[in-house]
Order: sequence, then C-alpha cells, then structure tokens
Amino acid sequence: MANILVIRLSAIGDVAMTIPVLYNAAKSNPKDSFTVLTQSFLIPIFINRPDNVKVLGINTKGPEKTLAGLLRFGSALVQYDFDLVLDLHNVIRTKILRSLFTIKGTKVIVYKKDRHARALLTARDHKVFKPLESVIKRYADVFREAGVLYVEDFVSLYQEKSSDLSFLESEIFPKRNKWIGVAPFAKHQGKIYPLDRMEDVVAKLSERDDFTIFLFGGKGHEESVLAEWALRYRNVKTVVGKYSLDQELALISQLDLLISMDSANMHFASLVGTKVLSIWGATHPYAGFYGYHQDPDNIIQLDLSCRPCSVFGEKPCFRGDMACLNQISAEVIINKVEEILYS
Repeated sequence: MANILVIRLSAIGDVAMTIPVLYNAAKSNPKDSFTVLTQSFLIPIFINRPDNVKVLGINTKGPEKTLAGLLRFGSALVQYDFDLVLDLHNVIRTKILRSLFTIKGTKVIVYKKDRHARALLTARDHKVFKPLESVIKRYADVFREAGVLYVEDFVSLYQEKSSDLSFLESEIFPKRNKWIGVAPFAKHQGKIYPLDRMEDVVAKLSERDDFTIFLFGGKGHEESVLAEWALRYRNVKTVVGKYSLDQELALISQLDLLISMDSANMHFASLVGTKVLSIWGATHPYAGFYGYHQDPDNIIQLDLSCRPCSVFGEKPCFRGDMACLNQISAEVIINKVEEILYS
C-alpha cells in the first residue's frame, strides 16, 4: 500500500487536465493513497473524487510566494510519509519541493515537457508541423514510469454521482430548451476571438427561442463586458460572480454545447463530458493541450503557415494583423453551432 504525492500547481487548465489521469490511477490502485498538491483555490474542481484521493492546497501568491515561505511549506510537507512523488509540473517551485524529498530518499518521477519539440512546432522559420503527444498522455506516462497501474476509464466528474443543480433559479431550470455556454476570454490575447464578433455570435444565437445562452468569464473587465451582453440581448444570462467554481462545473455539465477559446473553460467542459466548440488562434491543438475526449471535428481554426506561433498564446503577432483570429467570421461559428446541435 503506497502513499503517493502528485504535484501540479498551475495553470488552471493544466490542473484540470490532471484530474482524469489522477482519478484513473486512483481507481486502478484502490489500496494506494493519492494526495494531489495544487493551488488552494482550485481544490473545488476535485469533486466526486475516489475515496483514496486527497487534495492539499498551497498559496503561491500568499504565504508560499517567497523562497522562505516555500521552504517552510516544503519542510512540513516532507514530514508526511510519502513513498513516491510525481511532479507533473516541473518548474522552479516544484523542483525546490521535490529536492527536499530527494534529500530524504523518496523516489521522485518528473513530467517531461519536450520543450524542443514545442519550439520546433512554434518556430517562425523551419517549422516542424506535426502533432505532439497530448499533455494528458504525458501525465499518464509519469504514473506508468513510476510503476503505478494505470487503466483509463474516466468519462466525467459526474459519471457516478449526478450534479446538484438546486442552486439554479427556477426560471431557467428545469431545462426548457438547448443550453449554450459562451466563454469568450483566455489568459492571453493570442487566444481571444475578437470580442465584437463574439458579441455578434451571441446576438444571433439569442434571437432563437430554442437556445438559452450562459456567459462565462472572470471578474473585473470580463464581468463588465458579459453583464452588458446579458442586458442587451434576450435569452442571455451571465454567471460571473453568481456561482462557486463547483457550481459552475455543475452548470457546464448541463450545457448542450460550450463555445470556448483554448482556455480553462474548454478543460472544465471536458471534465464533465460536455461538447466544446473551440476557437483557436495563435495556439494549436497539435501542442497537446486539446480537451480530454473532445471531438477534433469541433475545432474552428485557420490553416496559416505562421500557426502556431506560440504554445500558450502570450507572444505578440509578428505579422501584426492577428489573421488567425480576425479572419474567422461570426457566421462560421454560428453555422458550426447549428451543425453540432442539429445534424
């Protein structure tokens, strides 16, 4: 009976992608204990987890932000009797934490990022345009390398327990029509479809009484934009600031479709078995970050020789025109929604 520590601190979408792998491993090894270390605010997405999975929180923007704080945290962490440490992040913070376990003599297995292949995929010149192994497969390979039995059977966070929707207002639940989610934002500009055109998509879809539109985003600017859209168009509701993270997951599980960028929301929908229509700009599914078990036919992207120019979408467009996103019309997205929902 092994006691296994799994580390993935960020980003939100990457942590979400660990869940199918972690749950698969835990179910495959019911006599072993798994503890996942991640940001405290992400603990709520680890819902309906196997009985042998625990979640431990860290706050790298608070007490554990400094080296001294991280070392204090790590010194307490190594007091736990872990037999094996799996580092699914492989960044400076996790290197520091895992080094403490190495000093103690604990076996450590590390996620391999294949930075060279990513650099070739995103190169401006002499690009090597071929799909890389998915991040989820690479996560699973860490478990396999460690000798942990791994059988894949994850379908949804709600495959064994239905979602609790009692928090939804009676005016929208039970469902009376098809529910479409729209998540128009992402961390980096290179992944965000022009907002004026996404508003056109929302406006057109809102004209139909067979659709209810739910808008997903963060606080601040995103919240303001989505609130305006919800006021401007019928059959449109914003969920920003209304629900907790686990409640948003429950709502997403009831959507008939989520329109999303290459963002955390795509991965949240993948965790609950909801179809995603994803729009890709500077990044590309070939980098390995496509949603778990999502249909590749539900991708909207342009075949441009400059794509992908970035793995994460943070680099400025060297062409200066963001053609990868600006040349996608709202009509293409609207027609694809119709095709997915009614074909």
